[in-house]
Amino acid sequence: MTQAMDERAVAGPTTEPTQPSPRAGLPRQTVAEPATAERPPAARRPRLLVLDGLRLGAALMVVAYHLVGDKIGVWQPSAASSFGPVHSAAKYGFLGVQLFFVISGFVICMSAWGRSVGDFFVSRVVRLYPAYWFAVLLSTGVLVAVPRGPELTVRDVVGNLTMMQEFLGIRHLDMSYWTLTVELVFYVLFAVLVARGLTYRGVVAFCAVWTVASLFVPKFGNAGLTSVVGAAYSSYFIAGIALYLIHRFGSTLLLWSIVGLSWLIALTRLPSLAHARDVAFVPTAVIVTGFFLVMAAVALNHFRWVTWGWVATAGALTYPLYLIHQTVGLAVIERAQGHLSPWLLITAVVAGLLLAAWLIHRVVERPAARWMKRQLGESLRQVRTAR
Repeated sequence: MTQAMDERAVAGPTTEPTQPSPRAGLPRQTVAEPATAERPPAARRPRLLVLDGLRLGAALMVVAYHLVGDKIGVWQPSAASSFGPVHSAAKYGFLGVQLFFVISGFVICMSAWGRSVGDFFVSRVVRLYPAYWFAVLLSTGVLVAVPRGPELTVRDVVGNLTMMQEFLGIRHLDMSYWTLTVELVFYVLFAVLVARGLTYRGVVAFCAVWTVASLFVPKFGNAGLTSVVGAAYSSYFIAGIALYLIHRFGSTLLLWSIVGLSWLIALTRLPSLAHARDVAFVPTAVIVTGFFLVMAAVALNHFRWVTWGWVATAGALTYPLYLIHQTVGLAVIERAQGHLSPWLLITAVVAGLLLAAWLIHRVVERPAARWMKRQLGESLRQVRTAR
């Protein structure tokens, strides 16, 4: 998802300062300064439209998992009887989250390069919150109309509006929101590096330290500290970061070793995940390996032929679609399945969710993000100039 999750870095041109390639040795290390009016603009790099398409594909995998895989049992008599082999395939859709996390590592590193920590903070807030606030209110309305699970309380709604509900000990209104907590942990950890100024050497060191921490911290048995270092999913973010460095600076054995180690760590953690999701390990491992291979191809610029403008629009639907699909989709299925055939209903539900996601993006997300970016930018300027 989130995803974790990316401040339009894949939906628009990416501005990056020119850096020497490590192919001829390590790049000269200088702390990247935020752009100012006095600095000449950096060269623009082409948009990576393929990432928009991959993000939408990952979101649709998760949609299929929740609405066709249906672990909750909304379909009657069952999703398996309604969709047959498609239901069995949809049960692997939860792995779309793993793809989201790899993409997030790649894109966050790309979009944060050359920015101050304040600008990084603003970019995350305006990207995450407008659509999320709308989704929380929409989910609240749906859960009031079609109750499911524990009784909804005002505390649940208020806590979810902060996006910090897991840290506050409050349940997620929509269980898909758990990935946002994982993304937030990543953002906080990466913000420490952004505050120091992103450099090739610094980012490589960050990947190494995070990998070691993710392996050793769980051994102490402290669940809170294990969550703080994001041990369960760190290997996906780390792989994405290293792949971005390959894309930006070129291939080196060190960077590919980071990617390879992250892939191996991810595979070792898959058996327990596959067991919990009631799927086979081998297909799960094959799918995750496929994600790593596709993202490696992105890093090596093998998808530069993807230039269709509609892909950027499709990618913009990803976040709103992810936020609303489970609560809204299951509620519609629960109420409408007696009136339409399963295939017609699921087609209509997915089409409706995509339309709703587009409307949220155009009517809520874009205007709110523009306003918030102006206001927060002005607030940061006041903080920087205040005595």
